[in-house]
Amino acid sequence: MMLTQGVIKFTSKNALVLTLASLFSIAGFTWPFFYAGEDLPQTQIFFWLAIVAAAILVMVEISSARLDAKSVALLGVLAALISALRPLGAGAVGIEPMWFVLILSARVFGASFGFLLGIISMFASALLTGGIGPWLGYQLFAAAWIGLAAGLLPKRVRGRSEIAMLLAFGVFAAGAFGILMDLQFWPWALGSNTQLSYIPGGSIAENLSRFITFHFASAMAWDIPRAIFTSVLILFTGPSVLSALRRTYTRAAFLTPVVFSERVK
Repeated sequence: MMLTQGVIKFTSKNALVLTLASLFSIAGFTWPFFYAGEDLPQTQIFFWLAIVAAAILVMVEISSARLDAKSVALLGVLAALISALRPLGAGAVGIEPMWFVLILSARVFGASFGFLLGIISMFASALLTGGIGPWLGYQLFAAAWIGLAAGLLPKRVRGRSEIAMLLAFGVFAAGAFGILMDLQFWPWALGSNTQLSYIPGGSIAENLSRFITFHFASAMAWDIPRAIFTSVLILFTGPSVLSALRRTYTRAAFLTPVVFSERVK
């Protein structure tokens, strides 16, 4: 993997690790629709496995990728910024200012950078706010996927069309994050005696219908404000933030090898 003009080139090793981690996390999110047991499983083990998988993924990506010290330093700075922004919306319905930074950063620096930034920033935020729990593994990969998808948006789009594209993606990302978080919460949310409760071992169609109803009945108070807030931040700050990030990328000369030459008198 390398960062060149906003285009990410994956090595086969990086692509394999990323694919395996994504498949593992997809299974962690979608198990309610395929679980055949009669009782709810102990999914806390997914939390520990996800944390370990995320740590290994970050180490493999950074160690095997051609990321120089400046790229790693920028990854750390942006992750610190996002983790500091996230608590600003604590207790407010859907007010989460972290997402516009993640989306714009991944837009400039690419898909793999965005994937790593999502994992690192979410984990750092959990350490900062004490938000470590069974939900953290899900949050790590949900944020990582959003960063990955933002980095894969068409690179040739610029100007007002680019901002419009990022606005649409911000709305999509806000909704996607809400759906993913509800997937890990829904099986335990309502008990077993309501019309929207999860049915262990039930059919995919029945559980999917119940989940969709549950999500739209309970999560819109979070997803819609999150989408609006993220879109407003992208609309008003997007051009200047994108310009600043692109100047940083150009002036820092990422991945340009340093050559020492001896001056001959």
